[in-house]
Amino acid sequence: MNNIGRRTVVTLVALTLTVGTLMPLFAGGGRERAPQQMTFGMVIKYPGTPYIEAFIYAAQAASEELGVRLIVRDGEGDAQTIMNHMDTFIVEEIDGFIMAGAVDQQAIVPGVMMLNDAGIPVVAIDTSPEGGKVDYFITADVAVQTARAAEAFIEDVRARHGGQVPSGVVIEITGDVRDMYTRTANEGFMSVLGQYPQLRVVSGDGQWNNIDAHDRTTDLLTRHGDDVVGIYVQTPDIMGPGVVEAVRGAGLNPRDFSITGTWMGPEGQELIRDGDVLGIVAMPAYAPARMAVELLHKLATGQAVPQAGDVLTDAEALWSPATVTRSPFADGLVIEMQAPIVPLEVGVEDPRLWENRLQHLW
Repeated sequence: MNNIGRRTVVTLVALTLTVGTLMPLFAGGGRERAPQQMTFGMVIKYPGTPYIEAFIYAAQAASEELGVRLIVRDGEGDAQTIMNHMDTFIVEEIDGFIMAGAVDQQAIVPGVMMLNDAGIPVVAIDTSPEGGKVDYFITADVAVQTARAAEAFIEDVRARHGGQVPSGVVIEITGDVRDMYTRTANEGFMSVLGQYPQLRVVSGDGQWNNIDAHDRTTDLLTRHGDDVVGIYVQTPDIMGPGVVEAVRGAGLNPRDFSITGTWMGPEGQELIRDGDVLGIVAMPAYAPARMAVELLHKLATGQAVPQAGDVLTDAEALWSPATVTRSPFADGLVIEMQAPIVPLEVGVEDPRLWENRLQHLW
């Protein structure tokens, strides 16, 4: 079995364990509701990827600690499905809602506004709906973190070419072009690459999976050949293995292309350990989902919550400090977390990384 197939099996095994563990929480309605027990609803983009598993496990852990009933439903990457879930949650009179990822952030705005009209607070993680009221969007700024990864990418390209950035082609493997993340990541990437007019960026849509990422990389390597000086992968956790296999399939060494990106995951950890990539920004996943539950609980119980201008700190956390600002996407606030570049700033085995905290899943 090739590496792509092996990693797919690992992911599917993890998914089976996750769904098996959480099945009572999915669309069937969840556990019986205790008198006066608070209920939160959560919609994920789709199951099966480690960072979404981290969202679910973190939200579940926080809910259990707070005595909250959590219902998790699969949005299937489809805006109408997500809005149907929102409508059902309104009928079920939930006390708070977590939007844990969607592909089209504009199409789900009507559902967000229905939640607003019902007086249900909304917290978003991963990406934010582009409209309505989203009380908090918890994130590590995608444009900022992508720019940091791009700067590391450029420095490695420079180091591999005698201290100069050469003329040539840079391959950018993107996610679904409809996704806010794809657009924002490209903006962050180009804010750095645009400073080097001798580099020509060519993009391939990896569709957030290893098969498409592999095929796009193969096509672009074939087309541009020796002119390719580097490869940037927007999310190496779910596209990096495909890219690396494409490079190897072309008879080349992946480490000769300064491969970087954001979102590490266990797949990215393996690529780092094998020396196939330069580094990956380890975006937070466990911490935002946990914080989302805690914020909804505080809102529902009238406790103090972060305000614009606040700075949240935790001396032991990789995400600290986190700034609180007005959201550019919706009516509400953004909590902007930090994220380290692994292994350039934090070791791949650091126990504070969610990938290591949840390593029993993969």
